Amino acid sequence: MRPKLIEMKRKILTFVCMAVVMMTSAQRVIRVEKNNAQSLIAAIEQANVMNADSTAERLFVMIPSGYYNLGEKVLTTLSGHNIALVGEGMLATIIRNAPDAAKEGISTTAVILNLGTNNYFQDMTLRNDLDYYSLNAAGRAVCLQDKGTRTILNRVRMLSYQDTYYTWAETALHYLQNCEIHGTVDFICGAGDVWFERCRIVTEKRNLEGKGRNVIAAPRTSQTDWGFVFNHCTIENIMSQFDYARGWHTHPRCTWLYTTLLSPEKLNQTRFDYRGMRTVQNDFKEYGTMDAAGNDITPKSNVVTFVLNDEKNPVETILTKKEARKYTVKRVFPDWRPDKLILQLEKQVSQL
Repeated sequence: MRPKLIEMKRKILTFVCMAVVMMTSAQRVIRVEKNNAQSLIAAIEQANVMNADSTAERLFVMIPSGYYNLGEKVLTTLSGHNIALVGEGMLATIIRNAPDAAKEGISTTAVILNLGTNNYFQDMTLRNDLDYYSLNAAGRAVCLQDKGTRTILNRVRMLSYQDTYYTWAETALHYLQNCEIHGTVDFICGAGDVWFERCRIVTEKRNLEGKGRNVIAAPRTSQTDWGFVFNHCTIENIMSQFDYARGWHTHPRCTWLYTTLLSPEKLNQTRFDYRGMRTVQNDFKEYGTMDAAGNDITPKSNVVTFVLNDEKNPVETILTKKEARKYTVKRVFPDWRPDKLILQLEKQVSQL
């Protein structure tokens, strides 16, 4: 047998063995080899094949605590459905890439690209180590680019700077609970109805000197009713001043409810960036904001005049108590209860 053919067969056999990684058909579990990035990639590829059909039963990919260095690899793709990627702790299981600077871009750098429906992420860190500060204004480095829908993130930490978490699909539904998201500008961006429950939002230094303005969210939520809803979240500020959000385009929506500001003096006076980015039709709201001691520091009124060229749009951004009560998980997701699904999934995980 020719040497090249022998080598090819050896590689195929290695890949198949790596992909099997202790598969148990009765439980539908794939177990990744600890600290082995290639085993992780193989497990995800196997899961995609096994759950290519949207009606497939839940499949669990168990990722031990450890460091999974994908190197310059970008867009590791989760195309299957009803797949749960489960680590052993938000700080314990770390999946990291470091894209080549030439690949910088919102759609070209992601650690994970999700294309599926009903996928679930639990107990892990996604870290994009693109050399952000050396690229000046161009440093788009995504941890999770989500083109799917009905995605749940539970105790997932995302570490990057610009465009850290990017929801792509206009009518998608997503839910994040007890997550931690780091970034500088537009680091929570995209479309769809997305609910953030008890998440920690960390604004990093906009540049090495800490000067400049950070913007947390940049929604373009034009085809859904609610947009981005942050409920009982905490904002930790490293150094630079920041705004809650700015509009991307079309009719963006973003609401902050019962937010704890650990350094309220770092929030810019208008609270939302008034400078239009292809739109002035911003539906931005706030209610029940608190300082670290739990004191209500919400302004009684905060009218922001959003501006784009010669167009102006004054908006009252403070909700009334009655208006704030309309924001519930059940109202935002009437046909999907991710908060209840998390309880079921956590119980299943504990039994694996």
